[in-house]
Amino acid sequence: MKTGQGLLNKDEQEVVISYKGLHLNGIMSLPKGAQGIIIFAHGSGSSRWSTRNNFVARELRKAGLGTLLMDLLTPEEENDRAQVFNIDSLAQRLIFAKNWVAEQAPTRSMKVGYFGASTGAGAALVAAAQEPQNIFAVVSRGGRTDLADRALARVQAPTLLIIGGDDDVVIDLNRQAYAQLHCKKKIEIIPGATHLFEEPGTLEQVAVLASQWFTDHIATQQVQPSPRP
Repeated sequence: MKTGQGLLNKDEQEVVISYKGLHLNGIMSLPKGAQGIIIFAHGSGSSRWSTRNNFVARELRKAGLGTLLMDLLTPEEENDRAQVFNIDSLAQRLIFAKNWVAEQAPTRSMKVGYFGASTGAGAALVAAAQEPQNIFAVVSRGGRTDLADRALARVQAPTLLIIGGDDDVVIDLNRQAYAQLHCKKKIEIIPGATHLFEEPGTLEQVAVLASQWFTDHIATQQVQPSPRP
Protein backbone atom coordinates (compact mmCIF):
# COMPACT_ATOMS: atom_id res chain seq x y z
CA MET A 1 0.00 0.00 0.00
CA LYS A 2 3.04 2.24 0.09
CA THR A 3 2.90 5.09 -2.38
CA GLY A 4 6.61 4.71 -3.02
CA GLN A 5 9.30 7.35 -2.88
CA GLY A 6 9.00 9.53 -5.95
CA LEU A 7 5.86 7.75 -7.15
CA LEU A 8 2.60 9.62 -6.63
CA ASN A 9 -0.99 8.84 -7.51
CA LYS A 10 -2.56 11.14 -10.06
CA ASP A 11 -4.51 13.04 -7.39
CA GLU A 12 -1.43 13.75 -5.25
CA GLN A 13 1.09 16.56 -5.54
CA GLU A 14 4.45 17.22 -3.94
CA VAL A 15 4.65 20.40 -1.85
CA VAL A 16 7.45 22.08 0.10
CA ILE A 17 6.69 23.84 3.37
CA SER A 18 9.44 26.24 4.38
CA TYR A 19 9.83 26.77 8.12
CA LYS A 20 12.56 28.85 9.78
CA GLY A 21 15.13 27.95 7.15
CA LEU A 22 13.99 24.32 6.94
CA HIS A 23 12.30 22.89 3.88
CA LEU A 24 9.84 20.16 4.81
CA ASN A 25 8.53 17.96 2.00
CA GLY A 26 4.89 16.97 1.82
CA ILE A 27 2.26 15.24 -0.27
CA MET A 28 -1.09 17.01 -0.59
CA SER A 29 -4.26 15.67 -2.14
CA LEU A 30 -7.61 17.45 -2.41
CA PRO A 31 -10.68 15.55 -3.58
CA LYS A 32 -13.25 17.59 -5.43
CA GLY A 33 -15.50 19.51 -3.04
CA ALA A 34 -13.35 18.87 0.03
CA GLN A 35 -14.37 21.09 2.96
CA GLY A 36 -11.52 20.10 5.24
CA ILE A 37 -7.94 18.92 5.15
CA ILE A 38 -6.24 16.52 7.56
CA ILE A 39 -2.58 17.11 8.43
CA PHE A 40 -0.73 13.94 9.40
CA ALA A 41 1.81 13.85 12.23
CA HIS A 42 3.87 10.69 11.87
CA GLY A 43 5.55 8.69 14.58
CA SER A 44 9.30 8.39 15.06
CA GLY A 45 11.07 6.91 12.05
CA SER A 46 8.15 7.62 9.68
CA SER A 47 7.77 10.19 6.94
CA ARG A 48 5.32 11.32 4.29
CA TRP A 49 5.83 7.89 2.67
CA SER A 50 4.48 6.00 5.73
CA THR A 51 2.62 2.95 4.44
CA ARG A 52 0.03 3.00 7.21
CA ASN A 53 -0.65 6.71 7.09
CA ASN A 54 -0.91 6.71 3.31
CA PHE A 55 -3.52 3.97 3.59
CA VAL A 56 -5.53 6.00 6.12
CA ALA A 57 -5.12 9.12 3.97
CA ARG A 58 -6.62 7.38 0.95
CA GLU A 59 -9.63 6.30 2.99
CA LEU A 60 -10.09 9.86 4.30
CA ARG A 61 -10.06 11.16 0.74
CA LYS A 62 -12.80 8.67 -0.15
CA ALA A 63 -14.81 10.35 2.63
CA GLY A 64 -14.30 13.74 0.94
CA LEU A 65 -11.43 15.06 3.05
CA GLY A 66 -8.18 16.53 1.79
CA THR A 67 -4.90 15.23 3.20
CA LEU A 68 -1.41 16.60 3.80
CA LEU A 69 1.30 14.10 4.71
CA MET A 70 4.53 15.89 5.54
CA ASP A 71 7.98 15.18 6.89
CA LEU A 72 8.18 16.78 10.33
CA LEU A 73 11.93 16.10 10.43
CA THR A 74 14.72 16.61 7.92
CA PRO A 75 16.77 13.52 6.97
CA GLU A 76 19.54 14.70 9.30
CA GLU A 77 17.16 15.14 12.23
CA GLU A 78 15.65 11.67 11.83
CA ASN A 79 18.77 10.13 13.39
CA ASP A 80 18.78 12.51 16.34
CA ARG A 81 16.73 11.06 19.20
CA ALA A 82 16.50 14.48 20.84
CA GLN A 83 14.78 15.83 17.72
CA VAL A 84 12.53 12.78 17.33
CA PHE A 85 11.11 13.30 20.82
CA ASN A 86 11.13 17.12 20.81
CA ILE A 87 7.36 17.34 20.99
CA ASP A 88 7.23 21.13 21.29
CA SER A 89 9.33 21.55 18.15
CA LEU A 90 7.22 19.05 16.21
CA ALA A 91 4.05 20.82 17.37
CA GLN A 92 5.38 24.15 16.10
CA ARG A 93 5.97 22.61 12.70
CA LEU A 94 2.41 21.32 12.62
CA ILE A 95 1.14 24.79 13.49
CA PHE A 96 3.22 26.26 10.71
CA ALA A 97 1.82 23.67 8.29
CA LYS A 98 -1.70 24.64 9.36
CA ASN A 99 -0.93 28.30 8.71
CA TRP A 100 0.67 27.39 5.38
CA VAL A 101 -2.55 25.61 4.39
CA ALA A 102 -4.48 28.78 5.27
CA GLU A 103 -2.31 30.77 2.86
CA GLN A 104 -2.73 28.50 -0.19
CA ALA A 105 -5.51 29.40 -2.61
CA PRO A 106 -7.01 25.88 -2.90
CA THR A 107 -7.10 25.31 0.88
CA ARG A 108 -7.46 28.70 2.56
CA SER A 109 -11.18 28.20 3.21
CA MET A 110 -10.79 24.69 4.59
CA LYS A 111 -11.12 23.52 8.16
CA VAL A 112 -8.14 21.59 9.50
CA GLY A 113 -7.86 18.35 11.44
CA TYR A 114 -4.84 16.52 12.84
CA PHE A 115 -4.21 12.78 12.57
CA GLY A 116 -1.32 11.74 14.80
CA ALA A 117 0.40 8.39 15.21
CA SER A 118 2.66 7.35 18.08
CA THR A 119 4.88 10.33 19.05
CA GLY A 120 3.17 12.38 16.34
CA ALA A 121 -0.09 12.16 18.30
CA GLY A 122 1.57 13.92 21.22
CA ALA A 123 2.73 16.69 18.88
CA ALA A 124 -0.73 16.98 17.30
CA LEU A 125 -2.39 17.43 20.70
CA VAL A 126 0.16 20.06 21.76
CA ALA A 127 -0.38 21.92 18.47
CA ALA A 128 -4.16 21.77 18.90
CA ALA A 129 -3.82 23.15 22.44
CA GLN A 130 -1.38 25.92 21.57
CA GLU A 131 -3.25 27.21 18.53
CA PRO A 132 -6.86 25.97 18.46
CA GLN A 133 -8.07 28.31 15.70
CA ASN A 134 -9.69 26.38 12.85
CA ILE A 135 -8.84 22.92 14.24
CA PHE A 136 -12.09 20.97 14.02
CA ALA A 137 -10.95 17.54 15.27
CA VAL A 138 -7.99 15.41 16.30
CA VAL A 139 -7.51 11.65 15.90
CA SER A 140 -4.72 9.66 17.57
CA ARG A 141 -3.65 6.19 16.36
CA GLY A 142 -1.63 4.26 18.92
CA GLY A 143 -0.62 7.65 20.23
CA ARG A 144 1.91 8.61 22.85
CA THR A 145 -0.66 11.05 24.16
CA ASP A 146 1.20 11.22 27.46
CA LEU A 147 3.87 13.28 25.68
CA ALA A 148 1.35 16.14 25.40
CA ASP A 149 1.46 16.35 29.20
CA ARG A 150 -0.06 19.56 30.57
CA ALA A 151 -1.28 20.65 27.13
CA LEU A 152 -4.00 17.98 27.26
CA ALA A 153 -6.25 20.06 29.51
CA ARG A 154 -6.18 22.91 26.96
CA VAL A 155 -7.23 20.90 23.90
CA GLN A 156 -10.56 22.22 22.59
CA ALA A 157 -11.09 20.17 19.44
CA PRO A 158 -13.06 16.91 19.64
CA THR A 159 -10.47 14.18 20.14
CA LEU A 160 -10.62 10.47 19.32
CA LEU A 161 -8.03 8.08 20.77
CA ILE A 162 -7.70 4.79 18.85
CA ILE A 163 -5.67 2.09 20.58
CA GLY A 164 -4.78 -1.52 19.84
CA GLY A 165 -6.35 -3.97 22.29
CA ASP A 166 -3.01 -5.78 22.70
CA ASP A 167 -1.00 -2.59 23.19
CA ASP A 168 -1.19 -2.70 26.99
CA VAL A 169 1.27 0.07 27.84
CA VAL A 170 -0.24 2.53 25.38
CA ILE A 171 -3.76 1.68 26.59
CA ASP A 172 -2.78 2.73 30.11
CA LEU A 173 -1.09 5.91 28.87
CA ASN A 174 -4.13 6.84 26.78
CA ARG A 175 -6.55 6.25 29.62
CA GLN A 176 -4.50 8.60 31.79
CA ALA A 177 -4.43 11.19 29.00
CA TYR A 178 -8.16 10.76 28.38
CA ALA A 179 -8.87 11.73 31.98
CA GLN A 180 -7.01 15.01 31.44
CA LEU A 181 -8.89 15.99 28.29
CA HIS A 182 -11.80 18.40 28.83
CA CYS A 183 -12.97 18.55 25.21
CA LYS A 184 -15.45 16.24 23.51
CA LYS A 185 -13.61 12.92 23.53
CA LYS A 186 -13.81 9.19 22.89
CA ILE A 187 -11.61 6.11 23.19
CA GLU A 188 -11.87 3.24 20.71
CA ILE A 189 -9.96 0.02 21.45
CA ILE A 190 -9.53 -2.34 18.49
CA PRO A 191 -9.40 -5.97 19.70
CA GLY A 192 -6.38 -7.99 18.66
CA ALA A 193 -4.39 -5.00 17.40
CA THR A 194 -0.83 -4.26 18.48
CA HIS A 195 0.92 -0.90 18.39
CA LEU A 196 1.44 -0.74 14.61
CA PHE A 197 -1.99 -2.17 13.66
CA GLU A 198 -0.31 -4.73 11.40
CA GLU A 199 -2.90 -7.44 12.07
CA PRO A 200 -5.35 -8.15 9.20
CA GLY A 201 -8.27 -5.74 9.14
CA THR A 202 -7.12 -3.59 12.07
CA LEU A 203 -5.82 -0.64 10.05
CA GLU A 204 -9.03 -0.69 8.04
CA GLN A 205 -10.91 -0.25 11.32
CA VAL A 206 -8.69 2.71 12.19
CA ALA A 207 -9.51 4.32 8.84
CA VAL A 208 -13.26 3.83 9.30
CA LEU A 209 -13.23 5.27 12.83
CA ALA A 210 -11.07 8.23 11.81
CA SER A 211 -13.19 9.02 8.75
CA GLN A 212 -16.37 8.93 10.81
CA TRP A 213 -14.92 11.15 13.54
CA PHE A 214 -13.69 13.77 11.11
CA THR A 215 -16.84 13.84 8.98
CA ASP A 216 -19.08 13.97 12.05
CA HIS A 217 -17.29 17.06 13.39
CA ILE A 218 -16.36 19.02 10.28
CA ALA A 219 -19.71 20.81 10.17
CA THR A 220 -19.48 22.10 13.75
CA GLN A 221 -16.77 24.74 13.35
CA GLN A 222 -16.55 27.87 11.26
CA VAL A 223 -13.29 28.71 9.54
CA GLN A 224 -11.36 31.39 11.41
CA PRO A 225 -8.34 33.31 10.19
CA SER A 226 -5.14 31.71 11.47
CA PRO A 227 -2.54 34.05 12.95
CA ARG A 228 0.62 34.38 10.90
CA PRO A 229 3.66 32.63 12.34
